[in-house]
Amino acid sequence: MSRLFRDVDGGPRCPHGSVVCIGAFDGLHLGHQALVRQAVERGRALGVPSVALSFEPLPREFFAPADPPPRLQLPRAKALGLFGLGADQVGLLRFDRALCSLEAGEFVRRVIVQRLSAREIWVGPGFRFGKARGGDLATLQEHGLRHGFSAHEIAPVQLDGERVSATRIRAALQEGAFGDAARLLGRSYAIGGHVVRGRQLGRTLGYPTANLRFGGKRPALSGIYATWVHGLGQPRASVSSFGTRPTVDGIEPLLEAHLFDFDGDLYGRRIEVEFVAKLRDEVKFPDLPALTVQMDRDAVQARALLARTASPEPTPAPACADLSQETASR
Repeated sequence: MSRLFRDVDGGPRCPHGSVVCIGAFDGLHLGHQALVRQAVERGRALGVPSVALSFEPLPREFFAPADPPPRLQLPRAKALGLFGLGADQVGLLRFDRALCSLEAGEFVRRVIVQRLSAREIWVGPGFRFGKARGGDLATLQEHGLRHGFSAHEIAPVQLDGERVSATRIRAALQEGAFGDAARLLGRSYAIGGHVVRGRQLGRTLGYPTANLRFGGKRPALSGIYATWVHGLGQPRASVSSFGTRPTVDGIEPLLEAHLFDFDGDLYGRRIEVEFVAKLRDEVKFPDLPALTVQMDRDAVQARALLARTASPEPTPAPACADLSQETASR
């Protein structure tokens, strides 16, 4: 049986019981890590599987498709990160009209009890669930008395006197404060995926790039960056653009990484792009020659910045907004 599941209904996945943690888990920051590790530890103590339960799309994406929240990770990266933290099974439940219409009690009955045979539930501070967010920790505890499981809330993880949250990380990324984001995540922020063939326009401008799409999601950052590319042996210094490419009338957000002093075929290779410093915002230039002049300046600035930065170790998987199966190169 696959360790990843998407459906509310189906046969029991943990017939002998489980310990379940529930959350959005976007970014898998220090608070998420504490929650998942608590469930993993309790599952091992009880001799039952640990299950990390989340939703895709995120509820806020479903309810506000025209103005979705910026994403730190794509679904595949989230699942891989949850497994990396020790979860035995991962549920990315399809958040659709049917699921958001479930009353809290019905969600407990169908998912927590029938699907997962939970013995313990662990959630973060302020957790809400069910139709109109009508369920909370007290709801879980009430149903637990009836169905034979207990429900618990972990203490908030604090950093610099404030709770660690995806909101703080998004703000740090948008401001180019990558050191702050790394402290909240527990590792550097990176985006990863497999490189495939694209239009190759960058090559005609003297800047061949490995391009990674963001799967139709709204990214948490945009602009031009000094970056390290991992996955090719030693980390490679690079300059990267992440955005909609207004000069060439782009629409979909695209991450384009140009590796300095590199001449090789990256198609089919998996890389990770680690963000180090923001150079500037995206700008629409009057023509491609003007864009190329600015790209020359960006490359010089990125080289200088990275020359003063120690070459890092490859970024661990939970930090990466993985773009596998959703990437392109040009």
